[in-house]
Amino acid sequence: MSERECNNSSCDKSSCEGCPSRQQPQSFQAEANEYSCIRRVIGVVSGKGGVGKSMVTASLANLLASKGYKTGILDADITGPSIPKMYGVHGPAEVTEEEGITPCYTENGIALMSINLLLPDEAAPVIWRGPIIANVVKQFWTDVIWGDLDYLLVDMPPGTGDVPLTVFQSLPVNEIVMVTSPQDLVQLIVKKALGMAEQMHIPVKGIIENYSYFKCPDCGKEIQLFGKSHIDEEAARLGLKVLGKMPVDPSLAEASDRGEFHTVKNPYLDIDFE
Repeated sequence: MSERECNNSSCDKSSCEGCPSRQQPQSFQAEANEYSCIRRVIGVVSGKGGVGKSMVTASLANLLASKGYKTGILDADITGPSIPKMYGVHGPAEVTEEEGITPCYTENGIALMSINLLLPDEAAPVIWRGPIIANVVKQFWTDVIWGDLDYLLVDMPPGTGDVPLTVFQSLPVNEIVMVTSPQDLVQLIVKKALGMAEQMHIPVKGIIENYSYFKCPDCGKEIQLFGKSHIDEEAARLGLKVLGKMPVDPSLAEASDRGEFHTVKNPYLDIDFE
């Protein structure tokens, strides 16, 4: 039976069982820009905000760039973009009708695209509904000329809403990294994000715990500000690897505030994505 016959209003349920459209799952994956060649896409995810996801994303990007990999960051946190400020990068990004949007670059050579690089006023709030925001994120994949990249890190907004769903469905995400903090409440919400990844059939590389402890600058004692961490036990129960434990390090925040995150070599993360 042809697809045209299947779409005819006269066909019944039994006659449509052999239709090709019933046998193949629908794909929502979008085509990358024709001038882009991206080998691996890594999503950086958190169940809730405030756990330092963007700092982890930027730290991983710096790590990959320092190893000689061509690296990019797609800032999918449209309503709360922070990546450009961390690197001291300002727009506007160049846009052409023929080819697309040219990303900006950090001083250590990381390709970067964020809504802040397209707005006339980067401090202006983005007051858009979910479907519009999700479509912008998709355009960051289809319209941005990423060029030749070994890794594209996607800094996703927290939660399991429109944008994470769009990224998982529209981009060929190879795996995700979860970012959490020691609080039990956060651990509960992380399970929801992990559940979403499982339902979308996206492999999870592992978990990074941020704010694990604070080291006293005078005596060197490690102080657990959010109580005792249970990340090792929780990760083992979920069958995941702990990829790193980051303390509260004021030097990282200071580099972000100065727009000099390109100088940061985060000693708490050393992850092999191969």
